[in-house]
Amino acid sequence: MSLRQAVLTALKESKGEWVSGEALSESLKVSRTAVWKQVKTLLAEGYEVESAPKKGYRISTPADLLSPEEVSAGLTTKVFGRQNYFYYREIDSTNNRARVLASEGYPEGTVVVAEKQTAGRGRRGRNWYSPANQGIYVSVILRPVLPLKEISRVSLVTAVAVAATLESELNLQPRIKWPNDVLVDNKKISGILSEAVTDMDGVEYIVVGIGLNINNQIQDFPADLRTPPTSALAEHGIPNSRIKVLQGLLLHLENYYQQLLAGNFAMTLDKARSLSMVIGQEVRLDTVNGFTAGQAIDIDDSGFLMVRDQQGTIHTIMSGEISILPPNSAELKIC
Repeated sequence: MSLRQAVLTALKESKGEWVSGEALSESLKVSRTAVWKQVKTLLAEGYEVESAPKKGYRISTPADLLSPEEVSAGLTTKVFGRQNYFYYREIDSTNNRARVLASEGYPEGTVVVAEKQTAGRGRRGRNWYSPANQGIYVSVILRPVLPLKEISRVSLVTAVAVAATLESELNLQPRIKWPNDVLVDNKKISGILSEAVTDMDGVEYIVVGIGLNINNQIQDFPADLRTPPTSALAEHGIPNSRIKVLQGLLLHLENYYQQLLAGNFAMTLDKARSLSMVIGQEVRLDTVNGFTAGQAIDIDDSGFLMVRDQQGTIHTIMSGEISILPPNSAELKIC
């Protein structure tokens, strides 16, 4: 255990009571100056450490940091985040870092978490708003043994895991906007970015990135977002524990992912269908093959969206940008 970890542990174990610098220096067998240096480090990391003459130090407010020390204590996963948990106060993109780690051979279940992203990415190269200490920005390395035609299931598994987390940890009622967004009351609370590296033999790895708005103030969001945003704070009016939400998210993601690998995708697909906000709706899809408009009628066994156009032809959509249209929209007659 490092000196920093020892000081942090001692302060947390005091449960908000004052601990003198002299007592810390004696128990840790270091100078009081060395203790003070570690306290300054903790302050720089975001811990709220109070200090007072003749009293010493204390942590009176629990830290809501996504550091290994804070997350691991209540983490109940078997693999995800257990052995390889990379934590950054600031990073360009957790997905960027996870892809580097995956290319270096880091195993399935490796987690990359940041308090802030300077270049957080969404789909189609869009930015993901990633202010410090407000949201959850996490990427997980997966190495599934799956046929290439089934890798789209992973994005759906992730969306269902996010939705389940919002239900269980935050008492929200999410809906899934195929393929990668999770909304609450028609406002975007989470986005998913899955990036796969494949070869002729199958999947080498998939990096699943999740952005989740927790304690963001609505007025702080950029004004030019395509979909109106929301956060758990905005929905409930009270701050929420990002630590608890991340612990729940990793557990739900691991459980749904393991079900996928075990061949039990049907239950996940049923939940995705029940939470879908596009099935039964008139939609317009911007895909690599152009525009498709019609009624979204189902999500198939591969996780693809099925859309029936005005001529009755059913299109199987692997990916694309989706917009929900009003009934009898003129755009339905385009295709």
